[in-house]
Amino acid sequence: MRIIAGEFRSRRIESVPGMDVRPTPDRLRESLFSILMPKIEGAHFVDAYAGCGSVGLEAISRGARRATFLEKSHTAIEVLRRNIASLKAHDRAVVLRGKAAQTLEGIEADIIFLDPPYTNPDEYAASLIHANASLVIAQHSSKLALADAYGTLTRFRIVKQGDNSLSFYS
Repeated sequence: MRIIAGEFRSRRIESVPGMDVRPTPDRLRESLFSILMPKIEGAHFVDAYAGCGSVGLEAISRGARRATFLEKSHTAIEVLRRNIASLKAHDRAVVLRGKAAQTLEGIEADIIFLDPPYTNPDEYAASLIHANASLVIAQHSSKLALADAYGTLTRFRIVKQGDNSLSFYS
């Protein structure tokens, strides 16, 4: 796995071993950040269900002021911390351990990216209801139909790439 563009372009990062974590594919990350390009500079970006941190680290690489990573797996947090250290991004990264849906309640951000396990669709509703940002993006299976609205958030765009989709809410 690698960082696609920006300050850390082409730098390799570790993946979390095993099948429990599904990293966001490079092509989907490229599409995501092409869409976010005008909004990412100086933003506070939250990578919920962070895994190895590929999306949040990409955000920092492309100019986000700060990234907050939410993850509950001890193994994933160890890999994430090593990835942050390898990029020397300590001053722009915060790692919080816990369930994303609950941890999101106390966080205000510019952009929140959610990527819950595809096997647990209830996590989408729980996280989207607690997300406090002007832009929230949920990565999900293309087979999963997310609602058009959660709390005050309304979906305004869907991007599909094979088995993966991104739903954009504001």
